[in-house]
Amino acid sequence: MSKESSCLWVPKKHGQRTIVLADKSRLRDKELEVQTDANYIFVPLVRSPTEEEISLFRNEVSQVRVKSCMFQMRRKQHKTIDDALAGLLSSDLLASLPKALDVVGDIAIIEIPPELRENEKLIGEAILKTHRNIKTVLSKAGSVSGTYRLRGFKIIAGEPRTLTVHKEYGCRYQVDVAKAYFSPRLSHEHERVGSLVGEDETVVDMFAGVGPFSVLIGKKHPSVKVYALDINPEAFVFLKKNVLLNRVQDNVVPLFGDARQIVRERLAGVANRVIMNLPESAIEFASTACAALKPNGGVLHFYGFVRLPSSMEALRNCFAAEVEKAGRRVERFLSVKAVRETGPYEQQVVLDAFVS
Repeated sequence: MSKESSCLWVPKKHGQRTIVLADKSRLRDKELEVQTDANYIFVPLVRSPTEEEISLFRNEVSQVRVKSCMFQMRRKQHKTIDDALAGLLSSDLLASLPKALDVVGDIAIIEIPPELRENEKLIGEAILKTHRNIKTVLSKAGSVSGTYRLRGFKIIAGEPRTLTVHKEYGCRYQVDVAKAYFSPRLSHEHERVGSLVGEDETVVDMFAGVGPFSVLIGKKHPSVKVYALDINPEAFVFLKKNVLLNRVQDNVVPLFGDARQIVRERLAGVANRVIMNLPESAIEFASTACAALKPNGGVLHFYGFVRLPSSMEALRNCFAAEVEKAGRRVERFLSVKAVRETGPYEQQVVLDAFVS
């Protein structure tokens, strides 16, 4: 819903100061959204300011002007999704609401249980009301599958798009969540691995996606060479964009294609460190990761799933056996830990191994 209102029109660099002044003078209309364009900010007012008030503003912000504009009404803010849905859903259904959602940029992704699917649009609108930074709400439609690790989504509220820009540890990533795999739940893992990289290393990121490991490492360590590989053509387009967006083109090299072929033809024996974030099938690439390591060895960051009744110990043993088949040896495991819960009785885990 929109409404016409008087407003203060100032260059963006004076925007925050103007809002503060408008609040102090109780002139800003807080029921309307502040608007911006490429160069200016428009602060809605409850009434037209007097000449005296305009003079006071101009003493602080010389370029301020008064005009009339159309403004969007601000969404009413609710503290929680439950608050926003109170009176709209029964207590039994409210108890079934998911307790967590993934946020990628300004897109929220939620898994709607079967008993709530006929109310998914209500839930989507409730998320918009309780999270001002969210512009689109998607519900998961199926599990991650296929070579490109994609899942289906359904738009249940907000802007009809799956493209966004995600910010993480000082890096920005363009990503279309329907075309390229990206998990915000791995943000701490991206930072953890990045902090372990030593200066002047060479890193091979075998399944780079849109670049969350590669770009962060390249940005933190300008002396490090990172080879970022991916076979998904859509993800690779975003990978190249993100390398440029974060200005790491001097030390991050995107390579398109199957990791096996790229390592065999271009990257055999170059790496001090290899990242293997393809938990569904990374074990099948153990020999390729070993081939990428320098002759004197290096570190493999191997990601996999542990599903009961299996165990981390079983995964360790399986990984070590595959490394031995490749003619290498796990000298020691530097770290073995769960990264996140991925389902009932299932965890994603990471094995950091020094391989000789």
